Amino acid sequence: MTKYDPAKIEGKWREEWEKTGLYQAIDFDKKPKYYALTEFPYPSGEGLHMGHVFSYGTPDIFARKKRMERFNVLFPIGWDAFGLPTENYAVKTGIQPVVVTKNNTDRFREQMKSLGLSFDWSREINTTDPNYYKWTQWIFTQLFKNGLAYKSETPVGWCPSCKIILANEEIVNGKCERCGTVAQQRKQSQWVLRITSYADRLDKELDLVDYPDMVKASQRNWIGRKEGAKISFKIQDTRNKTHEIMIFTTRPDTIYGATFIVLAPEHPLAIELAKTDQKIADYIKTVNREEVSLVKTGVETELKAVNPASDKEIPVWVSDYVLAEAGTGAIMGVPAHDERDYEFAGKFNLPIIRVVTGPDGSNAPINQVSEVFTGTGEMINSDDYNGLESPVAFEKIVEDLKKRGLATFSTTYHLRDWIFSRQHYWGEPIPMVYCEKCAKGGISWWDTKEGKAFKPLFNPLEPEHFDSRGVLVNLAGWFPVPESKLPVTLPEVEYYQPTDTGESPLAKIKNWVEVACPECGGPARRETDTMPNWAGSSWYYLRFSDPTAKTELADPKKLNYWQPVDVYFGGAEHNTLHLLYSRFWHKFLNDLGRVPGKEPYKARRQHGLILAEDGTKMSKSKGNVINPDQMVSKYGADAVRTFLSFVGPYDQTLPWSTAGVEGVRRFLNRVWTIYQNDQKIANSSSPELIAKLNWAIKRTGEGIDNLKQNTGVAALMEFLNLWEKTGALSREDAGKFLRLLAPFAPFLAEELWQRYVAGPVPLYPSRQCSPEELRAVGSPSKRATRIKKIKSIHLEPWPEVEEGGLEEKEATIAISINGKTRATLQISAPQAQALDEARVVAMAKSVEKIAEYLKGKSIKRTVYVPGKILNFVV
Repeated sequence: MTKYDPAKIEGKWREEWEKTGLYQAIDFDKKPKYYALTEFPYPSGEGLHMGHVFSYGTPDIFARKKRMERFNVLFPIGWDAFGLPTENYAVKTGIQPVVVTKNNTDRFREQMKSLGLSFDWSREINTTDPNYYKWTQWIFTQLFKNGLAYKSETPVGWCPSCKIILANEEIVNGKCERCGTVAQQRKQSQWVLRITSYADRLDKELDLVDYPDMVKASQRNWIGRKEGAKISFKIQDTRNKTHEIMIFTTRPDTIYGATFIVLAPEHPLAIELAKTDQKIADYIKTVNREEVSLVKTGVETELKAVNPASDKEIPVWVSDYVLAEAGTGAIMGVPAHDERDYEFAGKFNLPIIRVVTGPDGSNAPINQVSEVFTGTGEMINSDDYNGLESPVAFEKIVEDLKKRGLATFSTTYHLRDWIFSRQHYWGEPIPMVYCEKCAKGGISWWDTKEGKAFKPLFNPLEPEHFDSRGVLVNLAGWFPVPESKLPVTLPEVEYYQPTDTGESPLAKIKNWVEVACPECGGPARRETDTMPNWAGSSWYYLRFSDPTAKTELADPKKLNYWQPVDVYFGGAEHNTLHLLYSRFWHKFLNDLGRVPGKEPYKARRQHGLILAEDGTKMSKSKGNVINPDQMVSKYGADAVRTFLSFVGPYDQTLPWSTAGVEGVRRFLNRVWTIYQNDQKIANSSSPELIAKLNWAIKRTGEGIDNLKQNTGVAALMEFLNLWEKTGALSREDAGKFLRLLAPFAPFLAEELWQRYVAGPVPLYPSRQCSPEELRAVGSPSKRATRIKKIKSIHLEPWPEVEEGGLEEKEATIAISINGKTRATLQISAPQAQALDEARVVAMAKSVEKIAEYLKGKSIKRTVYVPGKILNFVV
């Protein structure tokens, strides 16, 4: 075959690699392990899109290099296949969700293999496989037994379009994150996971991992750790009944400026007062949490609270600007030093007392100055604490109130417990049973023989028998399905439609719902809610260690060998929810002694997006979606892979370019051609090429390691240019070039390696061979067609830079825009002189800073001084 034909090459090598299990990881291998993980996909009916190819392509390149560096690489894949899209498709077409899922995963698998992605397919998992979700259900039962899962009548978000309950995290700016419909509020009995019990560790232990700053910030912002104090305000109502309102504040130093207390409408005391106070009841009815009101509203109660610092009575109000889930659901109003309190005080003519001097040093009442002061300063109007700086007063005031039993130092979190129930069909059934008889008798699982002997991590009954809103939780009558009865499998149903009431379609299947109580043997009912789509993805990385385990979620020895994940590749959309949930489950399982390590992922790397050619988002409605199958069919998988590597770094948002793919295809064709040129592969390498090859080795390796794989492809292109123009390479050095190319274009590299480099002698008689070597190969006809079955290039060692091979000096090319230097390019001096202007321009445009400066601008001309300056005139 003298012409480069990707279709013939790629099909042949794909079959060979699958047959030999080339990319399978080996448990307990002597080589050091390396676990590289990409977020497994939701297999939609539309198949892979170009974003998938980009997000999986770079991790594949990274994993391939690690194998060549003599690591035992685990690079697995599977399917996150439960969820709403499949259910909706089943409703629309009448095809069972399990059939839809199989069709979709079959298509995804075929596409991934055609792209040469080096996944270990022997470890493939599917979250909808009962053998898998048996252990998802088992984890839930362990959460329940250990006091971390409870049933509660709770306000929840509801999407009227998707007809699905939303977790707090799934409501973004008041809207369903899936479809953008405004979320409604309703009360519903839900299973909730007590993720708040791990809030402190979820925040602090981010210091143990290598995540980008933006990812850590996303996690910490959602956790919302706040240091402050809980302070008790005593009150006495008209019936001489003593109450206590506990507030949380991050500014206890401002307590002398507290002139009122505000309760959230959902606060238990507000609800109690509404029973006998009609104006409070009427106000609570008007509160609409679906809308954000810019106008402060509220109603005053008859109660007076005593400021524990000043001993002065202050009024108690109810207002919707206080949220039940924030802190304790009650605040002390300090209008001089809080914008929202100031607006409320102004609306209802409440006193304003400044207790911290502002930048102007003023101690005047706030209504006589121009702005609220929220900073720190010197204390005033604060009795014995006057003259202290705010941070000192913070500590001293709390310490003094603590001695009187009125305050404690405290930490609160924005994080709320995880609403876990979903009233949909296509999900893991929650493995719980409810017995009304046991419930009436007050019997919970912890009253059973097994429960009494069990020592939970968190006490499920006291004091954690209140949920995060202070609502009493009653778990009497609820029992986990015994482990021997897991999995609780999904039954086939005729109708999958979610209901307007929020009740699961499973509730209609009488013979599935009605079961015997695990405790008393009497009639009981299964839980008909299913788990959210996050459940199966919260622990899947563990199952890849041992995907066929039957008696445990994974063999502990294999977990100890493979865990933790060394690097986790994924998208920004999962930096908050998925990452938080999986870290929570891992910490819990680690506390149980089931998995090693405090964190599941040592490092996290985030991919960018692939846009349409015009720089807009690809979408079917715009008609600008690029089909990977068509591109692979026309140009070959190697060309598509290499282009997506060349277009820019892994973490950037980058435009697709069909012309760019065509250019990369031409590059690969030139690689094919040069290996058939007898003048370019000789007994020894030309001296002028040796140093340049070492530079290519260095730059390609660093580019892959730093996920700036575009610099690696650029280095290979530059070297090929020089090789074509200058001298020849030895067979060994020609092999080094192919080993550099192999992670990017695995099919072409394998073909050329087997044909022209790796055999005991060259395959064509025109090469210089000894008579003995020629006789060993056989007849000329056999030499021309044979490919010797030897070790794959992908198991060859990664080339190393020869000692002293980088003695050439680097050239620095200054990149300017309209004459002002904005960035520089560092390349070897000979390469800088040899590169033509078009190549340098392309390299300059791939520099992040330059790309940002050029965005939205038209380039009128370029001025290039070889090896020194490139100026864009825009």
